Amino acid sequence: MSAARLVALSWSLALLATGVAHAQTVSASGQSSAPPIQYFGGKPPVMDNASFGHVLLEQLEDRWNGSDHSFRYDGQGWYGTDYDKVWVKSEGQVDGRGRFADGQHEVLYDRATSTFLDLQAGIRIDADSGPTRAWAALGVQGLAVYFFDVEATAYASDRGVAARLKASYDLLITQRLILQPEAEVNFYSASDRGRGTGSGLSDIDAGLRLRYEISRKSAPYIGVSYQGRFGQSADFARKDNESTSDARFTFGVRAWF
Repeated sequence: MSAARLVALSWSLALLATGVAHAQTVSASGQSSAPPIQYFGGKPPVMDNASFGHVLLEQLEDRWNGSDHSFRYDGQGWYGTDYDKVWVKSEGQVDGRGRFADGQHEVLYDRATSTFLDLQAGIRIDADSGPTRAWAALGVQGLAVYFFDVEATAYASDRGVAARLKASYDLLITQRLILQPEAEVNFYSASDRGRGTGSGLSDIDAGLRLRYEISRKSAPYIGVSYQGRFGQSADFARKDNESTSDARFTFGVRAWF
């Protein structure tokens, strides 16, 4: 064996002996640290307590029926962690006479209850050109089977109770071209002449939109929309010389931040 190999072997044995002696000393003194943490799969856990924010303008559009235009918006945003968030939702419409209607604005506390559904509770304020109303709100929001985006919310006030159901679905024609059917339905237990809502099934707002995602954050679209009023709501509309059903060509932009 060469001299170089003898020197290397001697250094290795010396280092090994030093490590063993150090370990025995620490063990004897009772100051040994805990063994290293063993992560599942060899990877550290994901830190999921950071706060994030998100704003989505689902509808920002002009609606035209051949004789007049109306403008509608529908957006929502949240801020919080994966489990606890504050949601703000707002929607409304400006008709051809410049009147702001269907203004519904909500502030909700959101708690994740499962992988796909969140429980939400808070307040809703109906504020537009008509009388202002306030409601307590309780509902769920998330993904239903077959990846339908759904919202189901119940409301209560001194005027009775109400419910709103919303659903939409994204059908990918290509990676950028997406067809989205959606619908919103409102129910009330009592009529409210000031806001033009009747008891039972009050109204529906539905649409079919084809959008092209220039980027994930910006997507212009075209489509058709339909608004219908039923029961007492339709009676109120007729007395005000308003239409009870209205189909329109729609174009706008969907964006998120």
